[in-house]
Formats: sequence, C-alpha cells, structure tokens
Amino acid sequence: MAAWSSDDIPDQTGRVAVVTGANTGIGFETARMLAGKGAHVVLTYRDKGKGESALDRIRAGQPAGTVTGAELDLADLDSVTAFADAYRADHDRLDLLINNAGVMAPPLGRTRQGFELQFGTNHLGHFALTGELLPLLDAAPAARVVTVSSLAHWTGGIDIDDLNWRQRRYRPWAAYGQSKLANLLFTLELQRRLTEAGSTVRAVAAHPGLTSTEIGRHQGRSTGESRSRVERMIRMRPPAGALPSLRAATDPQAAAGSYWGPARRFGTSGPPAPARSSARAKDTVMASRLWSESEQLTGVAYPFSALGRTERPA
Repeated sequence: MAAWSSDDIPDQTGRVAVVTGANTGIGFETARMLAGKGAHVVLTYRDKGKGESALDRIRAGQPAGTVTGAELDLADLDSVTAFADAYRADHDRLDLLINNAGVMAPPLGRTRQGFELQFGTNHLGHFALTGELLPLLDAAPAARVVTVSSLAHWTGGIDIDDLNWRQRRYRPWAAYGQSKLANLLFTLELQRRLTEAGSTVRAVAAHPGLTSTEIGRHQGRSTGESRSRVERMIRMRPPAGALPSLRAATDPQAAAGSYWGPARRFGTSGPPAPARSSARAKDTVMASRLWSESEQLTGVAYPFSALGRTERPA
C-alpha cells in the first residue's frame, strides 16, 4: 500500500474545522494543511499574540481556504463555554473538530476548576468542548471528531476514584499516560453513543508518534538528558507528525472508532496507518464509567436524544 501523504488529503472546500492548540506544533500544521485544501479553519489558542502570529503565517502561504482565530483555554471550563457560545453565534455547522491541544508531564498543577492539569486539559476540556459543539457536528453531513492521543497511553491506567491525583503521590508521566488513555476511552464511548443515537458523526483517534513540538518542553527534566538526545535524533518534524490527525479527519476509509498513527518503528515514525491500542483502551466498562465521571466533573451532558434528526445540507 502506498504511503499516505498530504497530497492525499481530499478537497476540503466548504468544510469548517476547529483545531485546538493550533498556534504551534502538529495543531498548527493540521490547520495549515486543512486550509491549504480549501477548508475554513478556526484556530484556537491560549496566547493571543502567538495565535495571531500563527494566523499570519498560514495566510502568508495564500491557502485555498480561510483561517480565523479564537482564544480558548481548555484548563478553564468557563473558557470552553465562552468559545462554544461564540462559535454557535457565528456558525450553523461544524465538519471537523480536532481535539489536539495538550500538556505533557509538567509539575503538579491544577486547572481553574481544580482538576489535575493534564487530565483536566487533555481529557476534560476536550470532553466539555465536544459536548458543547456536538449539535453543530450532527448538523454537518459527514462530521468527525478527532482526538489526539499518544503512545504513552500504553503506560496509562485509570484510577476512577482518584482521577485528579488528590490521594496518590503525583507522578508526571503516569498522569500524562492516564490522560492519553482517557482520550482513547472517550473516543470509544463517544462512538458507541453516537451509533446508538443514529448520528452520522464519526469519532476517530490519532497519535503523532515521536514528533518534535513544544509539548515536550518538560521532557528533559522528567526523563533525563541522555534519553532526550536519542529521541531528538529520531523524532519527526511537525508536518509529518500531523499526518495521522489529518488522515483520521479526512480519509474516507477512516472508519468510525478507528485509531491512526505512524506506521514504522513501533509507531514512532513514518506515514500514517492504522495504529494499535492497548487492552485498557478497549475496556468498554471503564469507558462507560469514565464517561459518567466526566459528565459529573464538567457538568456537560451530551444531547444524544436530539441527534440523528437534523436535516443536513448536501
């Protein structure tokens, strides 16, 4: 099978995409390439200055599509609601939601609502955002929710009684693994519920293998400089690291509930292809329990009963 590249992204003219964490790294490249294929892309970012710089860089490339920006802090559920309200005021549909933003292995921190920073940002923030925007996704004819996980999910475990690290001794990489496993369990349960509701929205997941981005700024401190030097030698650049997300978002063959990542070196590099996930990522009982806890923590209840009934534009 031929390697899938950016040339294989189908025409996206007329489609609207939201990419979280799009001012840098694979989020920026995802937004840039979607705009290049004709999509209208909404870049979200926490830092307005960095966000506007990203918009300028994409526009300088004279893409076939258009780009706009909006501030969004996934570590603050009030910011998630404000973004969703503003998006609904300006749009009547959403074709692609790319849940890309994240933090990796920082010292112990808390979101504005008091959640452990990685779980709160990487999982709960995106859980709330997807629920807020789901009716507009359902209004599009072939919408997808793509959630970016990580190879680190293999080392993750879900402590359903201490999701926010209040009882356990905090370990940065264990917390990161938990949040990335939560991303896959969320995709599994979201797709199950979408199918049950009769919605055409597809939930898909992806991971970037080993890619050099700013998300790794805490890595040397956490893993040791020797390992960091080795990894720097084999890491992909962001344009390549964005391709699994883009294939999950745009390839007609990317089935509901599928998972995509680099094809080579045990999933660390290479062109995007179907990826393996751990047994824990396929645990339907835990996926359902995590969903219930996420609803309670965020206060966001998904409107599944209203889905599958929208008269969609052609």
